Amino acid sequence: MHEVMDTEEYRSIISNAIEREIESYTFYRTVREKVTDESLKDLFNELAGEESKHRKTLEGLLLKEPAKLGFNTKRDYKVADALATPPLSADLKPLDGLVIAIRKELDAMQMYTQLAGLSVDPEQIELFESLASMERGHKARLEDIYTNMAFPEAW
Repeated sequence: MHEVMDTEEYRSIISNAIEREIESYTFYRTVREKVTDESLKDLFNELAGEESKHRKTLEGLLLKEPAKLGFNTKRDYKVADALATPPLSADLKPLDGLVIAIRKELDAMQMYTQLAGLSVDPEQIELFESLASMERGHKARLEDIYTNMAFPEAW
């Protein structure tokens, strides 16, 4: 029998994750308005939509009784250490914006991987692992654009 994670600690972990999804969503929506390239507009729109779904999933977790959540608090918990990412501002240069977006996806991926590692409930593990792999997919797509960033126009 593992000890139940402190309710407040649990809520703050999930709330942090929700805040980060909202921040990413807002960023992608803002950036979408700035790009002229239609395929980029579509990509950022799609990423925004996915972050929005992640947020709803996490909000669903917050509604669960903390006692029903399968977390093992004895495991080393470092998720909060990764929270410092430079602020996203709308007047970023395109490459800087992509770098920050890639960094945010990496952070999110690591956060969900760690949350999966703290979980003892199989369904919860699967949920966090799938969130992690979605963020990994976002990161790969952004890196792809970054690598092929041949278009000279400013956003």
